[in-house]
Amino acid sequence: MSVRVRFAPSPTGQVHIGNIRAAIFNWLFARHEGGSFLLRIEDTDQQRSTPEAIATLLEVMQWLGLDFDEEALYQSSQRQKHLQAAEKLRSLGHVYSDGPDAASQAMVFRIPWQAEELCEGIQEQGAMRMKIHPEQPVQISHKGLRFAAVSKKGAAVPDSACLAGFKNLQVYDSEGRQIFVLQEHIEEILRDGRQFSLENAVELRFTRRSISYVDQVKGEMSKPLDSMRDLVIVRGDGSPVFHPANVVDDISQAVTHIIRGDDHVENSFRHLLLFACLGAKPPVYAHLPMIVNAAGKPYSKRDGDAFVGEFRDKGFLPHTLFNYLSLLGWSPGDDREKMSREELVQAFSLQRCLHSSAQVDIVKMGALNALYIAEMEPGEFVAQCREFVQHLPWGKELDEDYFAKVCAFMQSRLKRFVDVEQWQYFFGEDYQRDEKFCGKQLSDDNTLAALKALQEKLAALPEFSAANIEASIHEASDEFNIRRGRLNQPIRAAVTGIGTGAGIYETLELLGKEKSIARLNLSAK
Repeated sequence: MSVRVRFAPSPTGQVHIGNIRAAIFNWLFARHEGGSFLLRIEDTDQQRSTPEAIATLLEVMQWLGLDFDEEALYQSSQRQKHLQAAEKLRSLGHVYSDGPDAASQAMVFRIPWQAEELCEGIQEQGAMRMKIHPEQPVQISHKGLRFAAVSKKGAAVPDSACLAGFKNLQVYDSEGRQIFVLQEHIEEILRDGRQFSLENAVELRFTRRSISYVDQVKGEMSKPLDSMRDLVIVRGDGSPVFHPANVVDDISQAVTHIIRGDDHVENSFRHLLLFACLGAKPPVYAHLPMIVNAAGKPYSKRDGDAFVGEFRDKGFLPHTLFNYLSLLGWSPGDDREKMSREELVQAFSLQRCLHSSAQVDIVKMGALNALYIAEMEPGEFVAQCREFVQHLPWGKELDEDYFAKVCAFMQSRLKRFVDVEQWQYFFGEDYQRDEKFCGKQLSDDNTLAALKALQEKLAALPEFSAANIEASIHEASDEFNIRRGRLNQPIRAAVTGIGTGAGIYETLELLGKEKSIARLNLSAK
């Protein structure tokens, strides 16, 4: 069977890098396997999934080159199929109604009592004994069990679980007497809706069953049925919830593999049961590690840029973001960090996805972006820089030839296009200065004297070239007993006002003799 994977976002505005990382992994897997990458837009929340939010999502996918192979499926168009599936589950005895009144009865999916007959992943784990608190009666009905667990301090903790979680259930009181056997009443509970309330119960004895599957990233995954509850699949207002909609759409699109964040692991156990009860073969699951911050917490806006649009606005290239997010939670098995799209497709496999959380490193992403920027064609680089500077007050009317020279000089040193705002010192005298840096570099009298002498040396140069400028700076340094190289930062403070930039000799050459000397003169006074 050909591989079919899907990216199924719920567009609500900006696109988080965690969501688009899942899309990238799905795309890479589909392309590696020669399968299909599908887009499903889960737009059932009409208040949040606006046309503008959907347009933003599609534009981001286009920017990153995430092309999908079939027409996008809008979940809202599937509503009738979702409701039909719920009715099918009801007809098979897997649904009961629940709610405060008849007019607002929700449809609840009951985890099947004979679960192992329907789902291959159901396994018996052996006999269990569970202590419960006698203060709360044990309530047993077709909706499951309600009881009070016992906290470490002996307090009653209200709890509940699905009926299927308690195969061969026996209930015992404080004197060790058996006061209830579920098997004797299971038929009337399921068929007639009979309910039981058991006082003074202190222990539940039952056969534990679990639902298991092999995750392509996390390995063997298992969850006891006695830790699960029945779940609402259609609200009281008649609208389907996420669970049946998700499963029915996966069946409709013939999805073979579901690759998504590990925040969906709990949903997968429930969805396996829904697939089984609907008579459909479940897909293969692969849950990706979460993207986290330095503290190991889910990466969010408070940690910095968290949305694709923010990275683009800062001047990160689509190749950079695609490359970086591909390696965020996956490894090619070697030390490569800069990989072309073709190399990523060829190397990608789910088995090489990492098990642990993936931490965002903005510094590393910036360094990767610098590599891609350095490879740009000069004309493309100039055009991109112009797009950023034209929105700056000083970038409206620039000499194009000089601007192109500055771009050529700075291209190999730029990490993000937004940083072109720091180039202001090339184009005028009203530029921002780092006063703390300048104050530190231009406070020593001997340094200022050396800068004063340097002005005269630069003025006497027959050719204002980087090599001659370097020689003049060395002469001034020697005359004032300043170690060679130590005068560079004070010069940078004087002529650019900031502590970072390109080589200072070449910077002075590009600024020109007149401008360089004038700025040194102002700083040396």
